[in-house]
Amino acid sequence: MALSVNTNIGAAAALQSLNATNRQLETVQSRINTGLNVSSAKDDSAAYAIAQNLRGDLGGLRAVSSSLSRAKSVTDVAIAGAEQISDVVNSLRELATKAKDTGISADARTTYNQQFESLRDQITTIVNSSSFNDTNLLKTSGGTISALQSLTAGDNLTLANQELDLPATETTGKLGKDSKIDTAVKAAAMETTLKTLSTTIGTTLSNLGAASRKIDSQVIFTSKLSDTIESGIGNLVDADLAKESARLQALQVKQQLGVQALSIANQAPQTIVSLFR
Repeated sequence: MALSVNTNIGAAAALQSLNATNRQLETVQSRINTGLNVSSAKDDSAAYAIAQNLRGDLGGLRAVSSSLSRAKSVTDVAIAGAEQISDVVNSLRELATKAKDTGISADARTTYNQQFESLRDQITTIVNSSSFNDTNLLKTSGGTISALQSLTAGDNLTLANQELDLPATETTGKLGKDSKIDTAVKAAAMETTLKTLSTTIGTTLSNLGAASRKIDSQVIFTSKLSDTIESGIGNLVDADLAKESARLQALQVKQQLGVQALSIANQAPQTIVSLFR
């Protein structure tokens, strides 16, 4: 091989090798810093594109979970209110049964009627209080539930308003805000009305309970689906840090050797000087 001070082939080769090692070292350090094997489209465009789509799905599922959680809260508040109203109606029925007895005194009937009116008014209070996030399933004007169930357009969970609030005036077979049991006849009719109302509330509780169970099931499924997608993203783009740590050690040693090799190659032209002594 010709000796030349103009061209140092050995040094050029050593420099190329060192530069390649440095690039590999930068890649490994980036993976360790980010925890990602694919952090941009430059690393692996196909894997990056798939991961981005899956991340979009994850964002959608978070919105679904939030919507379901809101619906769950609205439903549970309505259930609590309906259960309390059911207890109140049972107490009203007991008072109506007592008041229909024609043998009781006027004072006793007055007392029963006062207790009845107090409990009757409590139903309105419970209905008005059974609201969450401006939605009240027990109040006629309180709105309905329409919650996301999945990422599919139009796949919504819906629940109609149960309309348990009392009308201003009592009608046949319908408890009103002005209902009384101040006579035996009224008490007897009210007992029948309250039996019907108990059946209605039972249906309401059944509807609300079924909706709550469905929401719970969908929340669990959505959570599992999110975990699975997140795991899939990790399989696509996450770095194996144990492997990258081992590579880092090897490349650091290789870098040191490359620097030494370049230093030795740079000294080669100096041997030419000895030929001229």
